Amino acid sequence: MAAQSSEPPNPAGAGIFRSYEDDRNASSEDVLYTTSNGVPMPHPYETQRVGTNGPLLLQDFHLIDLLSHFDRERIPERVVHAKGSGAHGTFKCTKSLDDLCIADIFSKEGKECPISVRFSTVGGESGSPDCARDPRGFSVKFRTEEGNWDMVANNTPVFFLRDPAKFPHFIHTQKRDPATHLGGGDDSTQFWDYLSQNPESIHQVMILMGDRGIPDGYRFMHGYAGHTLKLVNKDGDWVYAQMHMKSNQGTKFITQEESATKSPDHSQKDLFQAIERGEFPSWTVSFQTMTAKEAEELWEKQKINAFDLTHVWPQKQFPLREVGRFELNENAKNYFAEIEQIAFNPAHMVPGIEPSADPVLQSRLFSYPDAHRHRVGVNYQQLPVNSTRTKYRVANFQRDGNMAFYNQGSRPNYLSSIEPIQFRKRTVDLDKVHGEFTANAVTFLSEIRPEDFNAPRILWEKVFDEDAKKRFVSNVSGHMSTCRKEEILKRQIAIFREVSPDLASRLEEATGVKGYDGIANLRFNGTHNGMASSDKYKVANGMSAKVGLSAQPNNGAPSKGFHPQESKQDAGTNGVRVNGAATNGANGAH
Repeated sequence: MAAQSSEPPNPAGAGIFRSYEDDRNASSEDVLYTTSNGVPMPHPYETQRVGTNGPLLLQDFHLIDLLSHFDRERIPERVVHAKGSGAHGTFKCTKSLDDLCIADIFSKEGKECPISVRFSTVGGESGSPDCARDPRGFSVKFRTEEGNWDMVANNTPVFFLRDPAKFPHFIHTQKRDPATHLGGGDDSTQFWDYLSQNPESIHQVMILMGDRGIPDGYRFMHGYAGHTLKLVNKDGDWVYAQMHMKSNQGTKFITQEESATKSPDHSQKDLFQAIERGEFPSWTVSFQTMTAKEAEELWEKQKINAFDLTHVWPQKQFPLREVGRFELNENAKNYFAEIEQIAFNPAHMVPGIEPSADPVLQSRLFSYPDAHRHRVGVNYQQLPVNSTRTKYRVANFQRDGNMAFYNQGSRPNYLSSIEPIQFRKRTVDLDKVHGEFTANAVTFLSEIRPEDFNAPRILWEKVFDEDAKKRFVSNVSGHMSTCRKEEILKRQIAIFREVSPDLASRLEEATGVKGYDGIANLRFNGTHNGMASSDKYKVANGMSAKVGLSAQPNNGAPSKGFHPQESKQDAGTNGVRVNGAATNGANGAH
């Protein structure tokens, strides 16, 4: 159908700023073609030139405006989680959590708030295939009545590291080789080099190379905070917490062989088309919680570190407590505006939700908003998809910067006594919530210990059936086939041997490489070796045990006496404990 020449009216009226929602919902028939400064143009393809066959004129603003904007259409892609999909929906509280948390969104059954969710792969570029073997990002922006709360999660309960300074190094190994420019599919050398020097990654490796490594689209996977948070109640008492988002569609996976037959945009297509059909995916939101005393006992008795991103909390001891459910029922109308520019920040918390001392979480509290200010701009939260939807007018003393749209009018840009700003009374006593942090400054690097292999061993021996084990060995050996250094494989098989001698033997047969006999006689460049046969192998490469050894006895865990003023001792997952253990809940650590 040809374009119309009539001029559609501005529903907002002449001289009135159009709203974001008006622009988002307007059809092509509702708008008039103009330059960027709003001047109507008769046709988008016309240009000004000297005669019918001469050069172009610089005065042709329409053409210059068009080309110069086109040259700047791309913003930097995310360094991690570059390839993603998303949608909008609603969260609804199904069971109040007000005994543990004062967050308004959990205050009563039936409480709702709008949400936006972005799913993603982790290591790949923006154009990489959806069905790569990779963890999946799972981030949710809850637009609550107290401001935005961002849950920045993954589809696995653990990650490859627990020392925050390793993150850039690890991610570099998931990208292209700096010399060959080949990715991990053609050259896995740097991938396995990192893992073989940082054995605490083994838990995530067991999940990644198992069936959960390639979920069949985003609708069929769970989400896990991974990091430990604190929930604070009306009395100022707090508990540690881990958030889970369980898919109500169940989980499905794709085998390595099947992944080659799928569209590069398989997950995007599946999510978008399901929502268009009215098949709205949903997830149940639950929390595991533990008291400060329980966290100390968990370390002292079971060597599970509540601050360790490579450890999980046993659900038999700390069962899931349901708090709500969210559904995705609206696709983005403009992918770039609503999905590419959406920005999640784990530091975005509402009253009643606080960070723990988890060191990787602590580093992400800085790194994520820092990346958004670089990638999108210092005023990224003014974009509609990132802005709040509170009943009160939001104000602060942040001003100016690139693309300052809501620049807060003529109000003073300082704390003024002439025109005072309004305040809400404090609802969380941060001194009480975070008061345990009184200590000497130390240097810290974690060390690998026997307990780090307990959960991976459970996966191999009790979770994987025989077919799953065969697929796992095939996935690992196939990926290792492009590693150029046999020494790397010998070290990695030694790490697998600490999980299970059976697993190591199978990999040796599949790869033709004889691995080392465990890690007792290995020195790692990324971690101290708490399983070393002698001091020769104990300290990380390049370090000395003589001056300032950065290994610590508690390996970063909340050991006995860590909490001088303990959290609420009777406020576990359901407030009922018997000898330190929960009285109900599902078995299993995964």
